Amino acid sequence: MSISIKTSNLVPLIVATAFFMENLDGTVITTALPQMAQTLGVNAVDMSVGITAYLITLAVFIPISGWLSDRLGAQTVFGSAVGIFTFASVLCALSQTVNQFMLARILQGIGGAMMVPVGRLIVLRTTSKSELVKTIALITWPGLVAPVIGPPLGGFLTTYFSWHWIFILNVPLGLLGIGLIRKYVSNDHQLEQRPLDFIGFIIIGGALAFTIIGVELIGSEGFSKSALGYSALGIACGIATWFHAKKHPHPLLDFSVLKVPTFSITFFSGSFTRVLIGATPFLAPLMFQIAFGYSAFMSGLLFLAAMLGNIGLKPLTPMLLKRFGFRNIMLVNGFIAAIAAMICGMLSPDTGVVGIILAMFIYGVSRSMQFTCIQTLAFVDIPPEKMSGANTLFSTIGQLAQGVGVGLGAAIIHITVMLRDGDINSPSAMDFRITFITVGALILISLWGYLKLKPDAGAAASKHQPRNLT
Repeated sequence: MSISIKTSNLVPLIVATAFFMENLDGTVITTALPQMAQTLGVNAVDMSVGITAYLITLAVFIPISGWLSDRLGAQTVFGSAVGIFTFASVLCALSQTVNQFMLARILQGIGGAMMVPVGRLIVLRTTSKSELVKTIALITWPGLVAPVIGPPLGGFLTTYFSWHWIFILNVPLGLLGIGLIRKYVSNDHQLEQRPLDFIGFIIIGGALAFTIIGVELIGSEGFSKSALGYSALGIACGIATWFHAKKHPHPLLDFSVLKVPTFSITFFSGSFTRVLIGATPFLAPLMFQIAFGYSAFMSGLLFLAAMLGNIGLKPLTPMLLKRFGFRNIMLVNGFIAAIAAMICGMLSPDTGVVGIILAMFIYGVSRSMQFTCIQTLAFVDIPPEKMSGANTLFSTIGQLAQGVGVGLGAAIIHITVMLRDGDINSPSAMDFRITFITVGALILISLWGYLKLKPDAGAAASKHQPRNLT
């Protein structure tokens, strides 16, 4: 099956914009919570339900996106997802109570859960192997940039306009996206109509929801009974998912794609790396505010340097991969990412703004390169008939990694504070230092998996020719 498009360069841009909308909404409201709480008549802490409901809904509904796309067509599902997301954004802006806002965020999460995996699937099915690196780099950067600019953008809109504009801005983007999707993406269907694995959907949803709730509770309560209980339920459901998929003729998550070496390595080692690198956007702004005494807006501005690093290396990515190959780049760049995390831990108020910006820039460069390599290499050797299943599995673990990354960072801080009998509400600079150094050390450990890659791994996409093979 193939999806024909009239302008091949435009489709990745459409998908990238949808990715940006989905990722931005996960973080943009963080700095607006106090003002939103005041408007809706609740405490600021109670507004966190809007973030949690969104992230859990994303995780639960991502696994079903591939099945819906195969059954209804990519254009129908992708366009409908953007429409649902846009409509839910309007409902968020019109909310008068916290319960209304939570329901609107759940609806928004359903739309977002369909946008990202189906959008990536469209790109994977319409991009040749030789162009995969550049195309994946294009659709990857929104997911890297959005969490960085989300908090300062939310703070700006809330301060100078109102929090409602955070959601209203999605409307013109969404309407434009729907029009472009209808015009440039065809609605081909999967020839084989697979029945829905409903039991698998329930078990997978439980695994993802319980795990995300567990790691969020670890971040807020430490290793409490409820946090450990939810985490244990998530792990149990995850194990049940594995055994269910092995027996079901048409599982919602197709683990057979793990037999492809490049996909398997990026699935396991790559996910571990993404968890660790993904902890920094949570830890760094927190350190700037709590340990350094900077304002929320100043912290956001300092972390914007990471966005410059994310974008700055994109034009050079294809050239570097052609010269050195996936294996060498992922090993060396992963080492740089580990050092960058440790450098973040060595920062202090005396470092100065220039030094902090430089550290954030290096982190952004290494994060961007590693994420692009992981998301490209994962699909290089996947046959067309397995692409939908591979994409669904990869998207599911990616969403889980995003949530676990924040929980892991918070858990390490809790442990360091607990060991020195400190106040968990006021972690010291030393607590953050130990946390960042621990994250850096774990990143180094995650690189072991990449050693299993062959020198010519992903050569169809990178065009790299190892010397011993030429």
